[in-house]
Amino acid sequence: MPPFPPGPPGLLAGVTVLDLATVGPAARCTRILADYGAAVVKVGPVPGRGAEPIRPPSYAYSGSRWLSRLAIDLKDPEGRAAFLALAARADVVVESFRPGVVDRLGIGYEALRRANPRIILCSTTGYGQSGPRAGWAGHDINYLAVGGYLAASEPGCDGGPPMAGATIADAAGGGMHAALAVMAALIGRSGGGGGAHLDVSVADGVLWLTSLAVDEHLATGATVGFGHDLISGRYACYGTYQAADGAWLAVGAIEPRFYAELCRRIGCPQWVDHQLDDRVQAQVREDFRAAFGSRDRAAWIEALAPYDTCVSPVQDVVEVVADPQYAARGAFVRVVASGGDGTAGGDGSPGFRQVGPLLAGMRPPEEPVVLRDPSMSDAAGLLAEAGLADGEIAALERRGVVA
Repeated sequence: MPPFPPGPPGLLAGVTVLDLATVGPAARCTRILADYGAAVVKVGPVPGRGAEPIRPPSYAYSGSRWLSRLAIDLKDPEGRAAFLALAARADVVVESFRPGVVDRLGIGYEALRRANPRIILCSTTGYGQSGPRAGWAGHDINYLAVGGYLAASEPGCDGGPPMAGATIADAAGGGMHAALAVMAALIGRSGGGGGAHLDVSVADGVLWLTSLAVDEHLATGATVGFGHDLISGRYACYGTYQAADGAWLAVGAIEPRFYAELCRRIGCPQWVDHQLDDRVQAQVREDFRAAFGSRDRAAWIEALAPYDTCVSPVQDVVEVVADPQYAARGAFVRVVASGGDGTAGGDGSPGFRQVGPLLAGMRPPEEPVVLRDPSMSDAAGLLAEAGLADGEIAALERRGVVA
């Protein structure tokens, strides 16, 4: 099934993915797969039939960049048959229902495998398909909490666990985890293997992200948390400091030679030989704070960043999108919305920017990227590609089973 519209050619060109999710880790996963060249088809519920799904803002998850769309009532026998016809010609199905839901709908792994023995089903849930938490609801903060991430982070001003500034669990513990698993399954299948059912637990992914601390505890019995070691706030060489203008700098001078260079350049040479000396860390940190507080952030970046000190600015989102490094790397692409007639910029909008396909191996697109109206449907073309006759498709549309 060809993508509507096609994206740039990529490493996953020729792979077709049916995506039953609207938000969260599964949507992150299929965004990655689409940006690597896979043809991703968003399969949603028919409006007015059953519970309405969460509908993210049109710009979220890079909008509808290179995605096809159709709506199917999976509770209707003919709708279920239409979905299985799509799956028979697809490579991957990604879903994020509660455990057991796809089986009750008649589109679980066994049903999919009967339609397509080579299908890969990626089931993405908070806690996985098994275990005492399998039925629990949750979001990013919950998975960061149970996986040890929050407790290992610097406490907030009230002494409690912090609020993460990004959806780390959804994006890395879930989305990247799922995309990696799908790609591994595709490689295994290309070597002569069959399909697979991938049980992606976001909480498992967070545990993997926290595994350095967890493995240390398992091996040594140490109580690992914030302030335990070099990268968790125990030493002055790894932390954040406020400059004279109120802006902040991040310091990650782990290697002794980088730390020594930092000490000399900020006027603290007396601490060169005391990087990991616990007895004096409070004094080192106090002197570092005083030094960094004497000049504006821009002056410190000019004086330190190019000279192997591992110093960088702490940037907010406004600064990130203006950052010359990201500009040089082509991190952002210009997009325009399609008009009602399908033409680019039909609404007269000058367009806007969004994060582009920036992971290693992704192909940069021609700009501007045209974002289609998310209400547009490719149902007729996709179902025809799946082998349904025009009369069958028309009947399904009249009954409101597909849209």
